[in-house]
Amino acid sequence: MAETRIRPLSVKDREEWRTLWQGYLHFYRRRLPEEVTATTFARLADPGRAPFGLVAERDGRLAGFVHYLFHSSTWALKEICYLEDLYVDPAQRGGGVGRALIQAVYEAADAAQAAEVYWMTQEFNADGRALYDTLAHRTSFIRYER
Repeated sequence: MAETRIRPLSVKDREEWRTLWQGYLHFYRRRLPEEVTATTFARLADPGRAPFGLVAERDGRLAGFVHYLFHSSTWALKEICYLEDLYVDPAQRGGGVGRALIQAVYEAADAAQAAEVYWMTQEFNADGRALYDTLAHRTSFIRYER
């Protein structure tokens, strides 16, 4: 099995990230204007601002990504970490890439002394949820949006 290397997203990752991003959006049945995708990548590739992006690299190619950010909360004295996006190339799933990306976010949150790390997923994401159940506890919150 190939070694997984986790590192910050960089400008040189644009095309490979874009391919993964389109797969992620397709999985979640979403379409975004090109301007949103371009701005998202620019933000992620800027190490001095949030959200932050990490990529998993295997054999010199991107196998997945994770995006996260920190924010204050009315329920904690310290900031909390929101893992916003996580995606692994379907051909790379089952090999520990998703776990390594989540663990890297945990390490970033620990380094920032965040009070907690949380994320959401769709109910239909059975494979993802099977992994998440081994790394965190599921809450009873239901999301609403306008």
